[in-house]
Amino acid sequence: MTDRPAFLVFDIETVVDGRMVQLSRYPDEPQLTPAEAVAKYRAQLLVQTDGRSDFIPHTFHLPVSIAIAKVASDFSLMEVKNLDRPKFRPQVIARTFWRGWEKLGQPTLVTFNGRFFDLPVMEHAAYRFGIPVPAWFTMEGPGYNQPRNRFNTRSHFDAQEFITNSGATHANGGLDLFAKLIGAVGKMDTKGHMVQELWERGERERIDDYCTCDAVDTYLVYLRCMVLAGRLSPDAERQCWDGTKRVVEAMAPRSVAMSDYGRLLARREPPGDEEDGFLP
Repeated sequence: MTDRPAFLVFDIETVVDGRMVQLSRYPDEPQLTPAEAVAKYRAQLLVQTDGRSDFIPHTFHLPVSIAIAKVASDFSLMEVKNLDRPKFRPQVIARTFWRGWEKLGQPTLVTFNGRFFDLPVMEHAAYRFGIPVPAWFTMEGPGYNQPRNRFNTRSHFDAQEFITNSGATHANGGLDLFAKLIGAVGKMDTKGHMVQELWERGERERIDDYCTCDAVDTYLVYLRCMVLAGRLSPDAERQCWDGTKRVVEAMAPRSVAMSDYGRLLARREPPGDEEDGFLP
């Protein structure tokens, strides 16, 4: 095992760029503030979807938090890093993310639903801020070998894609469900739909803490995917869980959220054959 990670498991949190919403969607209404433009767009989306969703497309989002779990070639957790804390500048976050991926030797990126959101947001950030990433955006060679190809899991492994057979089914319940199914923590007191309001209130470290918990949950879900694929034994998975508990425990003094997460995780183990009580 080298000092370089073989995998980067990451999660991002974003906020909507209200100024860009106003300029793009409502150019004839310059009196709208960014917050008013966001509210108006959300109201229109609710009407368009018959009340199902007010989620603004990812093209209007900026990354304001990224938590990265560095994972060794034996799937053990090395450390968890947060980018540009406590300033949380989108341009710096995007540049650090892509430069870090390159400097670490282009390890496999691992996400949950990252093909549909996390990576498109980071690609758009590279476009917006003019960040060259030729190793990621290459168009040379066969298409199936290019990093952005949906089925090139050497460059990006999306755990949701794996679980749903590349979208053949739906991952209803999301990361929260699939984390809890294996005994991990899942969502605590902060939820994704709260991020925009938390950002506007200035609670940026709370957003970053929430992102960190999701990154660790994603890592544990990834381990189970590797068990299914035969790349990791159940015993090795338990050893990785023990290592994760130690990493989280070391982070606890710097974060109330990680302290709470670690306390919950310390009492849990991945379920085995002895588990019962599934049926009423």
